Amino acid sequence: MKYWSRKLNHHLKKILSDLSCGNTGIEKAEAEISALYSGDLGFARIDIRREERTGFPEVVYCAGKSVEQAEKIISAMRETGVPVFATRASPELAAVVRARCKEAVWDELSKTLSVGEFRAPEKREGLVVVAAAGTSDIGVASEAARTAEFFGSNVELIADIGVAGIHRLFSQLDKIRRARVIIACAGMEGALAGVLAGLVAVPVIALPTSTGYGAASGGIAALLGMLSSCAPGISVVNIDNGFGAGYQANLINLRAVN
Repeated sequence: MKYWSRKLNHHLKKILSDLSCGNTGIEKAEAEISALYSGDLGFARIDIRREERTGFPEVVYCAGKSVEQAEKIISAMRETGVPVFATRASPELAAVVRARCKEAVWDELSKTLSVGEFRAPEKREGLVVVAAAGTSDIGVASEAARTAEFFGSNVELIADIGVAGIHRLFSQLDKIRRARVIIACAGMEGALAGVLAGLVAVPVIALPTSTGYGAASGGIAALLGMLSSCAPGISVVNIDNGFGAGYQANLINLRAVN
């Protein structure tokens, strides 16, 4: 049982004991129980107990939040004992969090920030391969890789194996075929996902990126190409959604292992 689950049970028993003994009223007990499940910061309500429902803690999406808001959310979560994973974190936010939490780790390429570990490196399982079509796709691919890694998967990122130089893909097939699930990260026309799905016997998660010239339309061409692929075994996430691809890949990988 996780630390915060034990802590929750302790607090619940105390609240119910105080209620049964007449030391507290129903309204106060209700408010205290509610606070155990959702930390109200005024501008945000953090889902402290998400792992108990879904198996994984809440993730902080930092884009659109001020540095102050994101830092308060991360700190409040960490104070409850929850390991924190944040995406689209800016260098400014990383500096503030790292000054407060020495255990914080910021990855510049993926723009992810973690405080604490959900699963230690030696306890990670299976294998997720993140295949990036081009160097321009590495940022999004790295977000996917870091997400799957944080939540418990062994990950290998293989870069610059897009279809423009398809011999580079073939030279990496032995590595790719060891994976339990593959993330195909590509912009332009997004052909990598369909090619990979025709070469492997595991699920392929297609991750379109906004890389590409005019008609690529900020990733729409890659998204539609991946959705329209004739190769079976492909699922598709939204444009530049490295987190979504990594999270889904981790779920598939860990279920396959266990």
